[in-house]
Amino acid sequence: MKIRRNHTDMEFTHFDEDGNARMVDVSGKNITHREATATGTIQVSPEIFDAVEGKKVKKGDVLTVAQVAGIMGCKKTSELIPMCHILNLTHAAVTFEMNPEKKEIRAFCTVKTDGRTGVEMEALTGVSTALLTVYDMCKAIDKRMVMTDIHLLGKSGGKSGDFKF
Repeated sequence: MKIRRNHTDMEFTHFDEDGNARMVDVSGKNITHREATATGTIQVSPEIFDAVEGKKVKKGDVLTVAQVAGIMGCKKTSELIPMCHILNLTHAAVTFEMNPEKKEIRAFCTVKTDGRTGVEMEALTGVSTALLTVYDMCKAIDKRMVMTDIHLLGKSGGKSGDFKF
């Protein structure tokens, strides 16, 4: 199955010539060091922001739990996204930036491996899982949180080379 976009032919790599779904065969690719970083934001109420910052949410330390959840999300990506390969991750880290003016919490997830396929999906899943955990832990205070701007910041390694957003 081929599509035309921007006057160049591109193939969907997750379909065979008969249109059947498949996992891409990466067995012929070289093992290289691969790294990806993703980010995303959750907008919260002033009450939630203060509770998270002051570690006063009844369910516990929100950012520490979300950090662990994000790392777990990275490790479970192939179980959640059908065509993702199971990867032997060599590093996964989740960090947060608090923006008191905008009442936002921004998550960052960096994932590394030495392998035949990239870790972009693992980084994106890690950020998404971390933000969903913030939501889950704070929803008793206010359910009007908004997750936004989840995207890949950059990646390195592999045939396609480096990418910076």
